[in-house]
Amino acid sequence: MKAYQQGWTLRRRVVALLGVVLVLLLGLAAAEATLAAKNRQNIDDVLLKTGPLRVQAQELMSALLDQETAVRGYAVNADRKDLEPYRTGVDREQATFAEMRKLAVDYPDVLGALDVVEQRAAQWRSAVAEPVISTTERSGPSAGQALITDQTRQQFDRIRAAVDGLQGEILKVRQKTADKVNATSNVLVVLLIIAALVVAVAGAVLLLSLDRILIRPLAGLVGQVREVASGDYRHHIEGSGPPEFRLLADDIDVMRQKIARELDEVREARERIEWVNSQLQKQAEELTRSNRDLEQFAYVASHDLQEPLRKVASFCQLLQRRYAGQLDERADQYIAFAVDGAQRMQRLINDLLAFSRIGRLTTGFTEVDLNKVMGDVAGQTEAARQYADAELTWDRLPVIRGEEPLLTNLLANLVSNSIKFRRPDVPPKVHVSARLVDDEWEISCRDNGIGIEPEFADKIFVIFQRLHSKDAYPGTGIGLAIVKKIVEYHGGRVWVDTETAEGTTIRFTLPALPEDVEAARAAEQAEVEESTGDAAATGDGADDAAVGVARQPDGAAREETPEGAARDGTTGGMKETVG
Repeated sequence: MKAYQQGWTLRRRVVALLGVVLVLLLGLAAAEATLAAKNRQNIDDVLLKTGPLRVQAQELMSALLDQETAVRGYAVNADRKDLEPYRTGVDREQATFAEMRKLAVDYPDVLGALDVVEQRAAQWRSAVAEPVISTTERSGPSAGQALITDQTRQQFDRIRAAVDGLQGEILKVRQKTADKVNATSNVLVVLLIIAALVVAVAGAVLLLSLDRILIRPLAGLVGQVREVASGDYRHHIEGSGPPEFRLLADDIDVMRQKIARELDEVREARERIEWVNSQLQKQAEELTRSNRDLEQFAYVASHDLQEPLRKVASFCQLLQRRYAGQLDERADQYIAFAVDGAQRMQRLINDLLAFSRIGRLTTGFTEVDLNKVMGDVAGQTEAARQYADAELTWDRLPVIRGEEPLLTNLLANLVSNSIKFRRPDVPPKVHVSARLVDDEWEISCRDNGIGIEPEFADKIFVIFQRLHSKDAYPGTGIGLAIVKKIVEYHGGRVWVDTETAEGTTIRFTLPALPEDVEAARAAEQAEVEESTGDAAATGDGADDAAVGVARQPDGAAREETPEGAARDGTTGGMKETVG
């Protein structure tokens, strides 16, 4: 009580109580360990010494009986085979004596009885066994049997009596050892009971102490914390009991104050978030309305707006055909401008509609063979290729998931751009290839055209952005914007390879099928294993063979350049060999 009033900490109290209990238990454990060692030694004596001694004594008696029986049998038959048990019995007797002496080192009475048995056995062999054997060998069975009398039997009975005495001594020793085992076992039980009582008393004292200095103050603290948890964040928490609990109560109260402040901030933030959500909802509704307006505009642009535009274009063309050369040169120029403007307006509207419909009018993703798509692209661009004497080639391309019409439009735009932006007096060459990078197919469209400056690499994908005048290269400037939108709709990305030395290389990615990714990884693993085994044979020349080679869907290596060796598919000029 005095220690508690002086402010002993909980740890100090528990350590003091556990220290007293530990000292008592260590003392009991030391005493039990000493008694257990003695008890184990006594048990070992019973099991490993006195028990085997009894067995050896029986084995000794068996060996002596074999000797006596063999001598009697030889005296009757004079057969040398009958003496074999006698010789064996003698060897067994000697071996048994040796074993028993080892086991009976700590038992002098047993050793004395063992000496008596050994002496009487030696006397019996010298006085009875050996004379009977020698007489039978010299004079025959009758003479040998004559030596076996009641007196000789009494001599062997003396051996029996000596062995019985030996067994008695062994039993005495075993009983003494067993009594020691019982005594030490009883003491061990008493010590265990004392240890259990010490633990029980210590547990009771610890339980009462914990109830007073731990459970009650903790229950009071829990009650106050629950009041705060129920929503009373202004309730002041005050601790009692050991110093640790009072400090814990102070820390919890500090945490309560912090939580109260943060809750006020959260309440204010929630109000702001609700206001922002309401604004976002209004913006979403406005966006929905705007999308409806855009769809309505697309409908108007595709139907109502194009009808008067076609009339304007038609009548301008009629004016051009009917009055061409009848008015002055400036009038013909004005009419040509009007016709060209109307036609360009029609193209812009159609391109804008096509751009807006990407991803909205969908047929669903299916597995698309890009080789078949390239065949369709070759057919669509045949007239332009023949006009420009262009050559279109492609490596074997993969199968991906996507919309075939959009992918055809994508590749057709790229090939058409490569043919359109060609160098003067240089036949265009366009090559499409693919390689697997991680879990995506990287598809490249490379040409030998005029190229793109690095500073314009991002600008060309913006809708209606042109790097040249419409007189130099026709078009509305929406083709690459459509390419970008189709690629992003399929989950990929598109960019211009600014490191291309000649011409233009546009690359884009499309997600690969899982089976293609797994097959590529298995092939890479096989290549690593094969290269590890062949490294010593191939030498340094193997590194040079990999330069400029891209991995293809079928595992074959092909050059990425549009010029060079034979291709899987080739179309160009007036010849066509599409693979």
